[in-house]
Amino acid sequence: MSSVRERSEIDERYKWDLEGLYASTEDWEAAVEEAQSRLEDLRACEGRAVADAASLLETLETYEAAMRAVEDVTAYARMRRDEDTRDGDRQAMASRAQSLRAEAQSAGSFLEPAIQGLDESRIEAFSETEPALEAYEQYFDDIRRRTAHTRSPEIEGLLAELSDVTSAPGDIYRLLSNADMAFPAVEDPDGEAVEITLSNFVSLQKDPDRAFRRRVYEAFYDEWETVRNAVAAAYRKNVTKDEKLAAARNYESARAAALDRPNVPPEVYDTLVETVRSNLDRLHRHAELKRESIGADELRMWDLYMPLAETESPEIGYEQAREHVTAAVEPLGERYQERLAAGLEDRWVDVYETPGKRSGAYSGGTYDSQPYILMNYQDDVDSMYTLAHELGHSLHSELASGAQPYVYADYEIFLAEVASTVNETLLTRHLLETSEDERLRRHVLNQALERFRSTLYRQTMFAEFEHRAHEMSAEGKPLTGDRLDELYRGLKSEYYEPAVIDDRIAREWMRIPHFYRSFYVYQYATGISAAVAIAERIREEGAPAAKRYREFLESGSRGYPLELLETVGVDMTEAAPIERALSVYGEYLEEYERLA
Repeated sequence: MSSVRERSEIDERYKWDLEGLYASTEDWEAAVEEAQSRLEDLRACEGRAVADAASLLETLETYEAAMRAVEDVTAYARMRRDEDTRDGDRQAMASRAQSLRAEAQSAGSFLEPAIQGLDESRIEAFSETEPALEAYEQYFDDIRRRTAHTRSPEIEGLLAELSDVTSAPGDIYRLLSNADMAFPAVEDPDGEAVEITLSNFVSLQKDPDRAFRRRVYEAFYDEWETVRNAVAAAYRKNVTKDEKLAAARNYESARAAALDRPNVPPEVYDTLVETVRSNLDRLHRHAELKRESIGADELRMWDLYMPLAETESPEIGYEQAREHVTAAVEPLGERYQERLAAGLEDRWVDVYETPGKRSGAYSGGTYDSQPYILMNYQDDVDSMYTLAHELGHSLHSELASGAQPYVYADYEIFLAEVASTVNETLLTRHLLETSEDERLRRHVLNQALERFRSTLYRQTMFAEFEHRAHEMSAEGKPLTGDRLDELYRGLKSEYYEPAVIDDRIAREWMRIPHFYRSFYVYQYATGISAAVAIAERIREEGAPAAKRYREFLESGSRGYPLELLETVGVDMTEAAPIERALSVYGEYLEEYERLA
C-alpha cells in the first residue's frame, strides 16, 4: 500500500492546467475587479430591462457577460482550494469568490421578475422587433413557468444576497470532513501502519484480510462519532434552509422546490423509489453472493465493498485506464473519441490524491474554459470507471458549449448523470468483449454489478433518507443525531436484509457530502436507468443512435430534461427504463454465477 505523495512530487502532466483560466493569482485578482465592474453594468440595467426590445436584449447580454466573468473567477478559486483544503489563503480566495457569486445573484435578481411581468404577446412582439431575442424562446418559457414561485424584485434580491449564508451548512461540513478531521492509522496485515483517508476508505474495505477490514471500518466510523453533534447540526440547518427557501417561494415542500427547477414532476422520484423497492430481491441475492464468496457465515458491514471476484482488484494504472476508456467510447463516433483523447493530453485531469486535497471526484470548468476533472486515482478498476464517469460529464460540457450559446450551454444534473453513466456502460461492454484476461473480466463484471448496487440501489436509498428526513423536519420532529441514525439504520436494514446491521453503519449518513445538495442523489439512479437504455440502443442500432445521442448532448438545456431524453427514446415518467436497468443487473448476477 503506497503512501500519499506531496503535490510537489507529482509530475505536471498529472495535474490539471489551471493556467488555461488564469496564469497567476495576480491575473485572477484583475479578473475579480473586472467581474465587479460588469456587475455594476448589470445593476444599471435594472428599471429599464423590459422597457423595449432593445433594452431587453442589452440586459440579457450584460447579464451573460457578468455571469461568465463571475463563473470563471469562482471556478478557479474553488479548484485552487480543492488542491489543498488546508491552505488558508486558498480558503480565503474561495470565500471571496463565493461572496462575489452571491453579489452577482443579487445584482441579477431583478431580471426574472421583470421577464415574468411580460405577457406572451409582448415577448412575441419584442422578438419580431429584435430577431436576436428569438434564441431566448426556451429561456423565456422556463422563467415564465415559475412565475408563481418568484417573489418581488426586493425579496429576490434579499434571497440572493443571503446565498452566501444559506450555503454555510455545506461549507462547514466540507471543511470539517476534508480539512479538520484526521482519521487514525491502523495496522495492515504486514504490520505496517496505514492512514485512513476519505479517499482510500473504500479501497481499504476491499482488502482480502477480513480482520483488517474490520479494524478500518471501526476506526473510520468511530472517528465520525467524535463529530456527530457538529455533523447533525450542519445537516439539520441544511434541511431547515431547504424548507425556508421553499416556503419563501410558495412551494409545498423542499422536494417540490428542488424538482421544479429542472421541471421534473415528483412522480418521477416516487416511481424510482417504488420500482427499486419492489426489486430488492436482486440486491439481497447480490448480498448473498458476497457472503458466499468470502466464505463467511454472516455478511457484515465491513464486507459490503468486497468484490465477488478475487479479493484484490487487478492493478490498472492511470495510463492504462486512459487507453481502455478511449477505446470504449468508439461506438459514440470518431469526433467524440478524438475529443476525449485530446482532453486527456491537454491536462483536463488532476489525477492523484495528495495531502489536503478534496476527496472524491468531479468534473468542472466553465463556458469559457476547458473542462477540468478532479480525481484521487487509486490504480484500480474502480478508479478507471470513475475516470470514464467524469469524462462523460466533461464531454457533455464540451459538446454543449461548442453547439449552444451561453444561455443553453449548461444542463441539468438530471441529464448529466446520463452522459457519465453511458460511458461506464460502454466501458463494461468493451472490456467484457475485448479482454482475454479472465481475472480482469471477472472484476469488470463485478464492477458492473457494484455500479448497479451503488448507483441504482444505494442512491435510491439515499433519496429515501433525505426525503424522509425532510418530512420529519416538516412534521416538527428535531433532526438529532440519534433520530438520523435510527432513520438510516432502518433503511439500511431493509435494503441489505441478508446482512448484519451494526450500530456503526447507522452513522454512514454522516459521510455523504451529496446530502448538502438536497434531492440531488436520485438523479444518479434515474441516470443509470436512462443510460442503460441509451447504450443498449447504440449497440443495437449503431451510427444512427450514436448520432441522436451526440445531438442530445449538444442540446445542453435547449429543452427540458424529460423532453430531451425522449429524443433518444427514453421516457423517465414510466417505470420501464428503471425496470430495464434492474433486468440487466439480474442478467449480470446470473452471468457471474455461471462464471463462479
